Amino acid sequence: MTTTQAVPVTVAVSRRADPARTDEVVAWMRAGTALAESFPGFLGAGFVRSAPGSGEWHVMYRFADADTLRDWEDSPQRRWWLGSAQGIVEHTRVERRTGIEGWFDPPVDHVVETFGEPEPAAPPRWKQAVTIWLAFFPLSLAATLLTTRFLAGVPLAGRTLLMTLVLTPLMTYLVLPRITRALHRWLHGRPAPARHM
Repeated sequence: MTTTQAVPVTVAVSRRADPARTDEVVAWMRAGTALAESFPGFLGAGFVRSAPGSGEWHVMYRFADADTLRDWEDSPQRRWWLGSAQGIVEHTRVERRTGIEGWFDPPVDHVVETFGEPEPAAPPRWKQAVTIWLAFFPLSLAATLLTTRFLAGVPLAGRTLLMTLVLTPLMTYLVLPRITRALHRWLHGRPAPARHM
């Protein structure tokens, strides 16, 4: 039996509400977070406003993998919670992030409140580049040596195609998650957060 490595999923939702009903919106979002916290795989959530006095809200929540996220999103608790905001909150956009695009999330301005473990601010770009290079160099070197030795008769374009087909998922799901975890203190200036069970 083979198992696939769980990849955390971050969901970003844009919502619009009447700025005069800010207290109701904040209470509603706190209630949703309290419900989500009781679900296995919940890693944290938070919400921000686009600007002081704005009616545009951005909500982010994170689950350990696609299955635990699906359990929350398909739950009757969440359906009830979303229904309770009819006439108060309008949902405008939903975005999901996994793999490489989720490892270096941009910093967020105008934080109103966060729950669980807040997402760290993105490290400097040069540190991101060094981290990716440290993951990519040994993989690329090994793949080049192997394809040169065992696929010498295959045209260069074919070898490159094969290498990229193999290296991309290895980088995304195996190597980059481990190296960013190992370098977390250097990237963010603090130890990696404890994992939730």
